[in-house]
Amino acid sequence: MRAKLRKELPLHLMLLPGLVMIILFSYVPMAGVMIAFQKFIPAKGLFGDQKWVGLDNFEYVMNLPSFTQVLWNTLFISSLKLILGLIIPLVFAILLNELASNVIKRSVQTAIYLPYFLSWVVLGGILIDILSPSGGIVNEFLGWFGVSKIFFLGDNDWFPFTLIASDVWKNFGYGTIVYLAAITGIDPGLYEAATIDGANRWHKTWHITIPGIRMVIVLLSVLSLGQLLNAGFDQVFNLYSPQVYESGDILDTFVYRIGLLDAQYGVATAVGFFKSIISLTLISSSYFLAYRFAKYRIF
Repeated sequence: MRAKLRKELPLHLMLLPGLVMIILFSYVPMAGVMIAFQKFIPAKGLFGDQKWVGLDNFEYVMNLPSFTQVLWNTLFISSLKLILGLIIPLVFAILLNELASNVIKRSVQTAIYLPYFLSWVVLGGILIDILSPSGGIVNEFLGWFGVSKIFFLGDNDWFPFTLIASDVWKNFGYGTIVYLAAITGIDPGLYEAATIDGANRWHKTWHITIPGIRMVIVLLSVLSLGQLLNAGFDQVFNLYSPQVYESGDILDTFVYRIGLLDAQYGVATAVGFFKSIISLTLISSSYFLAYRFAKYRIF
């Protein structure tokens, strides 16, 4: 036992800084949840003599005319992001795996992976320029085909789909790398045997590649359920404006405005607490499903 502990001690010490950070920034701030049940006045402090209002803040939020729309926007945007964020990387990884030239394959991998490392502050500025209705390269291109200019970031009909498309473009390179890594683990002998049996590329993909990475597909799909209420604060905050609140306002930006800008701290905390409870339920369910279908366990 002592020998095993001595052997694993360096690994536990490596985890210590991350554990300390999680405790400081994830667990200690949970004391602030009490604000959701108070009429919070910052001058009195977190543990001061605050007025307790019970569930009034939750009732106030639920009765806001815009809350239902905000919740729908969050679910709609995040759901499409998750679905396309799983399908597009999978399809692209399969197509990329069929390339015979390693040079082209690595070049394409690098090109599609680069946006993943850029922050939404940088990408937001780029998208604002290229999607601008006055001089943006996208609208100039559409004009060559007689299409009228589209205000992608200012039209409620277009804004949610602009968010979804730009998020998938930014992140699908990372998913592609994950699927490619899974594909490399498939026994090459299976493809050779299929070739001898007369199988074409489609047959190999359908009967070997996809079943070979089925567990990875199931695992990523199930674990993504826990992110259903995370529609991407960084992206939306850098791209939206008051004229697209109707279609682009999500729970995180709603909390930001009502809490920091309107100083309704109790109401904002109530919304955040509501989101946390739903997310906890989804994450717990996703881990159960991950174990049920992919035999994935944390411990």
